[in-house]
Amino acid sequence: MSSAHRQLAGIALFAVLVGCVPLVTKSGVTLNFVMMALYATLIAQAWNILGGFGGQFSFGHALFFGTGAYVQAIAQLQGGINAWAALPLAAAGAALVGLFVGALSFRYGLKGSYFALVTLAFAEVFRILALSVDFTGGGVGLMVPLRESVANLQFASRAGYLWVVLAMVVLALLVTWWLRNGRFGAYLQAVRDNEDAARAVGVNPFRIKLAAIGISAAFMGAAGAFYVQVFQYIDAGIAYGPAVSVEALVAAIVGGMGTLWGPVLGAVVLHLLSDLTRNLFGELPGINMVIYGTVLVVIVIFLPRGVAGLGLSARQLWNAKQGGRHD
Repeated sequence: MSSAHRQLAGIALFAVLVGCVPLVTKSGVTLNFVMMALYATLIAQAWNILGGFGGQFSFGHALFFGTGAYVQAIAQLQGGINAWAALPLAAAGAALVGLFVGALSFRYGLKGSYFALVTLAFAEVFRILALSVDFTGGGVGLMVPLRESVANLQFASRAGYLWVVLAMVVLALLVTWWLRNGRFGAYLQAVRDNEDAARAVGVNPFRIKLAAIGISAAFMGAAGAFYVQVFQYIDAGIAYGPAVSVEALVAAIVGGMGTLWGPVLGAVVLHLLSDLTRNLFGELPGINMVIYGTVLVVIVIFLPRGVAGLGLSARQLWNAKQGGRHD
């Protein structure tokens, strides 16, 4: 079995095992933990597509999350659109914003810290706009009425939400698998490593990066739409604030950027730490950000390839020892 086929088998096994969790336990605490870990995986994987594979570090991915969340809420409340139908609209709306930001940034060659600051600035602009206009609810925000039914994408237990976000995560994993094994992914990684060299062999960096930010933004928008359905509320601070952006990039970096399973590992590690600190310190304001920052510093210093890099390093060490024995 080839490496690509093993990865597909791993994704299928992951989907089956996680999908069976609600059949094994009815514990609300367990189901909520798994659901939120999957949600964190989704936003981390969205960031990983652009930051890990494309090398375009974004500090304002909440821009796309918030856009998706508001499109989902507004479509239901003011457009009378069914929640399931609003979900692809939310992803498409976020993708359009991503394409707009990407077109402006990449057309003028912005990358590195400049691109990171541009995304952060756009997120802040959208936050201020959301506070200033009526259709977003202004400073009050929007509340989606509770109508528990599968047709309305609202469920009586966390199991239904878990299966929905699991489907999104599996789709994101399949896209990541495609990036790792497909031609577009090879182009994207070539642009990440050296734009001039990629351009010299006929790759168009602008188009490749634009497609990457569109895909990344779409998944982030879907995560925002999911958030609205679960918590039935969104305001400018939640939608475009820094918390979502920080969680997305930290989970991807901690798990391992540019990898298939890194964001999954990072999301689980961060949520385990978050729950542990919540039990130790209670609802101390900002404690999760302190933990995320500390973990990020430790990972960057001691595990630059993230948690996923531990397995790769162990495998390389094992292969080196085996090769030494044969010699």
